[in-house]
Amino acid sequence: MSKQENIAAQQQFGEAVNTGNLEKLRDLVAEDCIEHDPAPNQAAGPEGYIQFFTMMRTAFPDFKLEVEQLVADEDNVAFAYTATGTHQGDFQGIPATNIRIKARGLQISKFANGKMVERWGSSDELGILKQLGVKI
Repeated sequence: MSKQENIAAQQQFGEAVNTGNLEKLRDLVAEDCIEHDPAPNQAAGPEGYIQFFTMMRTAFPDFKLEVEQLVADEDNVAFAYTATGTHQGDFQGIPATNIRIKARGLQISKFANGKMVERWGSSDELGILKQLGVKI
């Protein structure tokens, strides 16, 4: 795939997350995608991402990812992002607080044949918990 095709696939992934059209992830994530940093109890493949982002969009119905910086090559797309949302549902056992969160993260996605086949990532989950008032 070309660098532009990888970027387009990553952008479609972001659009699916931001709009809640999570079924689109089935077209963008390989069944055998290797996840180096899964969420707790995250299932494999596209189903795992659908479950994770369903949980995030339930806890934060206005959840949005905004790419701040992106670099790519013929196999990979790496980007820094900011995630925002208003806590209006359960998040890791924390009932809704109506607090607006903002957290930064980084991700590297490897693509083949138009689908993500491997992912590394890190987001500021501790920062989210602190913003929600969790004493750490």
